Amino acid sequence: MFPVILKISAPYGRHARTTWGPMINNRIGWFIMEAPALVVFTYLVFTGAGFKQIVILVFSMLWIIHYFNRVIIFPLRIRTAGKKMPVVIMVFALFFNLINGLINGYWFGRLSPSYPDTWFIDPRFIFGGLLFSAGFVINLYHDKILISLRKNSKNGYQIPNGGLFKYISCPNFLGEILEWGGFALMTWCLPALSFFIWTFVNLIPRSLDHHRWYLKTFPDYPKNRTAIFPFVL
Repeated sequence: MFPVILKISAPYGRHARTTWGPMINNRIGWFIMEAPALVVFTYLVFTGAGFKQIVILVFSMLWIIHYFNRVIIFPLRIRTAGKKMPVVIMVFALFFNLINGLINGYWFGRLSPSYPDTWFIDPRFIFGGLLFSAGFVINLYHDKILISLRKNSKNGYQIPNGGLFKYISCPNFLGEILEWGGFALMTWCLPALSFFIWTFVNLIPRSLDHHRWYLKTFPDYPKNRTAIFPFVL
């Protein structure tokens, strides 16, 4: 999908278009498409043997914390009254989250080999946990900045400033990439790695789209900012 989504902007959010078929309320669509990653993963882990392992329980709690924010808290915080997204986009995302929740939930709940308690002092767990935590904080902090911009804007869009917005256009996306890169490292398994790869493949083109949109929409947009990786891309 990577070469495809590099050329086609997914038509939701600031890139929303009505030419992609029926539309659905943005907040409702977001909840529907994100919920499977929370529900399916949680069900599979806690109905399997995985949750009896303390290490897998910690992995699961990190997943649940992230998706509780994405499924419940984030849709309630965003100021998108009257905005809609194409139903087809919701369906695509729902399918991905269903498969992703299934793969990771089935792995940690039923297939994963045992992690010894010493895994907590393994460099992979320590460094991966630090990456995940840093990414989670970066994502939350910059989402808060973006949401606050809508208070004083007629169309909800202004030039964001503060934090890593000094260097890049999409620090919230950078935070998610760091989160799931850290998760893949600390769990050291292929299902988590597959999630990281998809996150990277999805958010890099999305960041480039946002960056081009900012440059086109705001003539005074800072020219020294890059899209998602400071000074690089």
